Amino acid sequence: MMRADLELIYRWVPEGARVLDLACGDGELLDALAREKDVFGYGLEIAPAGITACLERGVNVIEQDLDQGLANFENDACDLVVMTQALQALRRPDLMLDEMLRVGREAIITFPNFAYWRHRFYLGFKGYMPVSRSLPHAWYDTPNIHLSTFNDFEKLCRDKGLVITDRAVGTGEHKRNRASRIWPNLFGEIAIFRVSRRR
Repeated sequence: MMRADLELIYRWVPEGARVLDLACGDGELLDALAREKDVFGYGLEIAPAGITACLERGVNVIEQDLDQGLANFENDACDLVVMTQALQALRRPDLMLDEMLRVGREAIITFPNFAYWRHRFYLGFKGYMPVSRSLPHAWYDTPNIHLSTFNDFEKLCRDKGLVITDRAVGTGEHKRNRASRIWPNLFGEIAIFRVSRRR
């Protein structure tokens, strides 16, 4: 069974789409999309274990450091570019968003929401950088170098003139609840956005 955020992304991907999955991990999403929705896709991954897992699943995978950009892909090469839980680990997430929407007509991005109430509480009352399921590393060994909030990402999209076509939030195991829909920046542990360029 896929993680709940991957299940939501799965539902958002149309039949027969061309998909590029950035930081695809073990290829679980692409594998399900290829088998069940006739999707053609590639995954980009840098971790050797992820690449091996993709190959074992029969998922097309390219070893690539996302901080180097996507210059090896042409404009509009894909219908959809997906990146789950990796935006915060990039040196320039804003430039990657541009690249994602150059390569694909639409992008789906998920990231941990640093403004989640438990993170605020942890920092405010304990005085330490938060450690949680969505932020599992200590400050000194975390791959996350650009922590942001639901509101920060929406502002970035507005500043770039992008259209947010859908959004969702998750808590705990990436599941949605009523409070996170009403106050996503406070109660959403995971932010999930679907964005496109203005036509």
